[in-house]
Amino acid sequence: MAKRDSEFINREISWLYFNDRVLQESANPNVPLIERLKFLGIFSNNMDEFFRVRVATLMRMSEMRMRMPSSKDDPAEVLKRISKMTADTQSVQEKNYANIKEELKKENIFIVDENQLTDEQLDFVLTYYDKQLEDEITPIMLSNSPKSFPELRDAHVYLFVKLSNSQKQDSFKYALIELPRANYSRFLVLPDDGDKKCVLFLDDVIRLCMPQLFRSLDYDTFEAYTVKITRDSEMEIEAELGEGIVDKVSKGIKSRRYGSPLRFLYDRTMPEEMLKYILKKIKFKKSGTIIAGGRYHNFKDFMSFPTLGKDNLVYPKNIGVENETIRASQSVIKAIEKQDLFLHYPYYSFSQYVQLLREAAIDAEVKSIDITLYRMANRSKVARALIFAAKNGKHVTAVVELRARFDEEHNILWAQRMEEAGINVVFGVEGLKIHSKLTLITKKNGKKVAAISTGNFHEGNAAVYTDFTLFTANKQITGEVETVFNFIHRPYQSVQFSHLLVSPQEMRKKINQMIQTEIINAKKGLPAYILCKINHITDYKMIEKLYEAAEAGVKIRAIVRGMCSVVTTQPKLKGNFEIVGIIDKFLEHPRMYIFCNNGVEKYYMSSGDWMTRNLDGRIEVAVPVYDKEIQKELKLVIEYGLKDNVQARICDATGRNLMKTNDEPPFRSQMELMRHYEELEERKRLEIENKKR
Repeated sequence: MAKRDSEFINREISWLYFNDRVLQESANPNVPLIERLKFLGIFSNNMDEFFRVRVATLMRMSEMRMRMPSSKDDPAEVLKRISKMTADTQSVQEKNYANIKEELKKENIFIVDENQLTDEQLDFVLTYYDKQLEDEITPIMLSNSPKSFPELRDAHVYLFVKLSNSQKQDSFKYALIELPRANYSRFLVLPDDGDKKCVLFLDDVIRLCMPQLFRSLDYDTFEAYTVKITRDSEMEIEAELGEGIVDKVSKGIKSRRYGSPLRFLYDRTMPEEMLKYILKKIKFKKSGTIIAGGRYHNFKDFMSFPTLGKDNLVYPKNIGVENETIRASQSVIKAIEKQDLFLHYPYYSFSQYVQLLREAAIDAEVKSIDITLYRMANRSKVARALIFAAKNGKHVTAVVELRARFDEEHNILWAQRMEEAGINVVFGVEGLKIHSKLTLITKKNGKKVAAISTGNFHEGNAAVYTDFTLFTANKQITGEVETVFNFIHRPYQSVQFSHLLVSPQEMRKKINQMIQTEIINAKKGLPAYILCKINHITDYKMIEKLYEAAEAGVKIRAIVRGMCSVVTTQPKLKGNFEIVGIIDKFLEHPRMYIFCNNGVEKYYMSSGDWMTRNLDGRIEVAVPVYDKEIQKELKLVIEYGLKDNVQARICDATGRNLMKTNDEPPFRSQMELMRHYEELEERKRLEIENKKR
């Protein structure tokens, strides 16, 4: 089938559609008010990373006059669309923020500026500045020397200040003030004004105290405007003879500070001459994106907005249920040896996975632990359990991916700690990111148990990301997990898998074969469908195969959180391709797919999306799920998502992101799943207690 460009949507554009869905939540009346502020923060943080990585790549391709490899799109044209779309969403972001501020007032919460303080609040702010903040503020006085302008750091907030003297008309000077980040909140909670809760931006604390800050200079008038720059953050990792991967990545991290400027945000009230001055000084390229915004930037800081004791304005804290089979067992390992088990975070507690590692660390029968680590928490209980195991004489091998974007430095620190504790730390495979999420525990008698996950072994992520972990002692599965680890140690050897789908070896080929089976069955008039839950679908070859299936009559129903290059509105698909995206309290992250297979369904959980990088350029693993009870749970997850008519949007490549509505009673899949798991585990608890009687 010949590919036509009109059948696909550019993946960067589709990503902007996804982030628009995030932005919609900041205006969603179903979302608690302070959580709506946090969605503004998530939207802003997402946009920063988009520019650092995707726009950076497009700009380099545009400068080299390259076409995009898969789509053949012109990067320059895509950049123009991005610039227009981001300017539009900036306006929506500011509008939503203004609306939230007004609604907060109804709750007696006021975000004030330095000109709205009571006398008591003014004294409080001045004392705070004097006692805690002043030593952290060091203005950079600017001159006209071409070499004197400082490098603005990526994603940091600066106040660009004009100092002048009211008695000397032509006397002025410019200065830059970087807002402190370490150990300082962006928001200062003020003394109450009667019944009013009041919050002040840190920016405005500094604005208020500029006479104090510049008291040694002959200026009495200060104008301060917020600016923020986003830089190219793709690491340049240059190989040098004898240099290890840690040194290469460390150098790459440092190089980010000096990446090319891509996006410049500024306060639109800034005078024209100041704007021209700073753009010239930072050598901002014409191909970059310049966005006029409001008084404040770095809305991502709203992700940490204080709750002010208003529990009704935030989501209730989630406490995951425990798997009763694990809880009732004296040993997690023995429970897994009896049957496959399943956790769905954050509805379930991540602590039970940590419990498995801690048990393995002290079990005299356990010989070794092998694990892949893509991202680790700040105070990683997983890493600590592994260190504990090594100190207990277990042979622990941790495969640490140092190129996990924006977590490289963090991973290096943990890798060094683990090495010091005697853990065998492996830094991945040259040319292949290791994105699979595997844990293998081997006993002295050769028996093995494995934990195979769709998400990182990271307790922080597990509290906010939805993900699956399958625990199994199935010999075929654990044996092939061991083969994956052997491949990591001896890459590019010839390996085959009968159960796991592993990229870059065979995942694409085997998924294609299963899709082809559905096509054949549909043409025979047999049942044929594909159910899928995934983060991104952007690989054009995979999409072509799905189009072929839909044209043949295969019913494809998918839940896609993020980028999606599929155009479901094409007449040739005959309405057989439905995609929705869910944005809600938790970030949807698991990948799974179900193939009808003429009624003998095939179930898979996977670490990888249907993107070219996951299928061809990373080590990813999809594990078959054979346990019938777990299959029921996985199918229910997809059915609930497709039934959602509260938080689900229609993803049809138009960018409208219309809410999926129908005449059915309101159904919010995440809340219903939470209720389902609570009831399921309560039934299991009662059954276990009855058996004991």
